[in-house]
Amino acid sequence: MKLLKMLNKLQRKLGRLNTKQFLIFGGILFFFTMVVKYISLDCNLDYINQNGKLRSERCRNLYYQDLKILATGRKNCSRIISGDPDEVRKTLIDNLIVKNRRVVTTEKDYLEGTKDCTMFKKQKKYVMFSLSEEERNYPIAYSMVIHDDIEMFERLLRSIYMPQNVYCIHVDMKTPETFYEAVKAISLCFPNVFLSSKRESVVYASWSRVQADLNCMEDLLNSIVDWKYLINTCGTDFPLKTNTEIVKALKNLNGKNNMESERPPSEKKRRWEYHFETKDNILQTKIKKKPPPLNIPIFSGSAYVLLTRDFVKSVFENPIAKEFLEWAKDTYSPDEYVWATMQRLTEMPGSMPNHIKNDISDLNALARLVKWESLEGDIEHGAPYSVCTGKHRRQVCVYGTGDLHWLIQQHHFFANKFDPRVDDHAIQCLEEYLRSKLFYGKIV
Repeated sequence: MKLLKMLNKLQRKLGRLNTKQFLIFGGILFFFTMVVKYISLDCNLDYINQNGKLRSERCRNLYYQDLKILATGRKNCSRIISGDPDEVRKTLIDNLIVKNRRVVTTEKDYLEGTKDCTMFKKQKKYVMFSLSEEERNYPIAYSMVIHDDIEMFERLLRSIYMPQNVYCIHVDMKTPETFYEAVKAISLCFPNVFLSSKRESVVYASWSRVQADLNCMEDLLNSIVDWKYLINTCGTDFPLKTNTEIVKALKNLNGKNNMESERPPSEKKRRWEYHFETKDNILQTKIKKKPPPLNIPIFSGSAYVLLTRDFVKSVFENPIAKEFLEWAKDTYSPDEYVWATMQRLTEMPGSMPNHIKNDISDLNALARLVKWESLEGDIEHGAPYSVCTGKHRRQVCVYGTGDLHWLIQQHHFFANKFDPRVDDHAIQCLEEYLRSKLFYGKIV
């Protein structure tokens, strides 16, 4: 009765308003209605119920403030990435001062931290929701082959993690049990991250490196996630692109694989012309191998590739592919030619004809950017890579902060190698840059 009387009283008052007063009153009421609606938007950082799109700039800002990753210390990552030589010099000098080096997180730290998965994901600032419908509807599969450096692995996982994707981790059989258990503990905090069902004792340049990826490929095909492309990584990789950028680039491939695939130099041909034996390491014998099945022409490439789901299925189903992989098992570094060769077989989905016009170098491929020591120099005078500002390992640059300006201008999805013990500033600045770009498309 009281409510009815109040409504009648309000109605009588509104009836006495003239047109101008009524419009003013209506405008004020509309304004307050919109304010209430704006405040009530789902900006409470409830990631589980996030519906795949940030519905306002205010929501985006709130999520970013909660999930942004900032580099430690006094360095200015924006200036470093823009190529400011003075800012880069500060970090390079800082790397020489041992007492300034950050203590790397250990296996025990991760075993302790993952006892509470909710807190672990919050403290590590994992993005637990899709930022767009386009990404939500375009899941990616990752094969991650690792053998050491638990912190670097976890930071790599965090940098590429999205809830719609799926991640298979192959841990080398030779790794200590504490490392394996720490990786397992991390994986158990996520429903879409798992350890490979079969493990290999990986020997450098042997078939076991290919087999590790094959194990994950098979597991990923059995996953309930309907992923579109597979990307394989190792523990010293770090992304140069956000998930948003990777999805757009993969869609532009329009069902084609992408990888390095070129006619091999003559000095590499011994790798598959002779039989190799593998024990603790790999050794060449004097036994000459038969030519590959159907005299398939061999192409040189990289272990790191972008493969369509149909291509991965054909690896296990196509008789020619299966016979070729069997033939390659006793060769040297088969990971650097088997994918490049199958990419040129017309029987394989998403492949390219084997004409020389379709050759793709590592610089033109999308998957991985590696700075080779022998090719470094002055880019203005024709060198393909700028001089490494970190250190060299097996003739490959372990990147420093001075490499970041050049790196982010490249089209590659990932770069190799990174190591926090060589230059953690470089990794921190990439983390800050990528997280900002994920939310805003640029560094803020």
